[in-house]
Amino acid sequence: MRSLRGGQGRKVRVCGIRTSWNTVGDGEFFCPECGGDRNYRRRTGRRRFAILGVPLLPRGFAGPVVECAACQTHFGTDALDHPTTSRFAAMLRDAVHTVALAVLAAGGTSSRTAVDTAVQAVRAAGFDGCTGLQLTDLVEALAADTGRFIPDAGPCGAALAIELHEALEPLSPHLAQAGRESILLQGARIALADGAYTPSERDVLTTVGNALSLAADDTARLLAEARTPL
Repeated sequence: MRSLRGGQGRKVRVCGIRTSWNTVGDGEFFCPECGGDRNYRRRTGRRRFAILGVPLLPRGFAGPVVECAACQTHFGTDALDHPTTSRFAAMLRDAVHTVALAVLAAGGTSSRTAVDTAVQAVRAAGFDGCTGLQLTDLVEALAADTGRFIPDAGPCGAALAIELHEALEPLSPHLAQAGRESILLQGARIALADGAYTPSERDVLTTVGNALSLAADDTARLLAEARTPL
């Protein structure tokens, strides 16, 4: 942008590139600048060479960008890949719930201690009204659903592995290592509540580690650490 000084030392812009923005969509996102959930506008622009503020010659296109409605900062469209705070909380809650159900399905629901440990984990994740009866009924219902749990597909079951990957893989990129390890440890403590790991429980927990992008050595270390009393 080229400028000259006018009267009283004011800068007068003579020429430069001016962008005219057009809104093509909107929604809610997590704004990195504001540090919280905000409304956004998805915008595209047209650049023009301007003289004295008057746009004249086209100079191509700009964007698309994501513009925060609060701070007006522009971000790349990959900013929409980050979940909002409310969406992230829901993803985390669903992940813990799925892991708890998978571990109980592998080890059975006959142990009151294991069921109570699962209830505590699920409640801490956000399902405040969760009860042992609800989890037991869900495990029984899922076990009877042969379309989701395939007995002949191995200790974990192909369909059960799919359930875990669908719940955990979208969450994994947004969690630090400590957060991913915490989810696995919660599952491990449910499995250990009624004694040592069974082969089926270990298989499920290994699947959980894989879905959370944990290295095999880290998964083995965490399964061993879970045996240590808190």
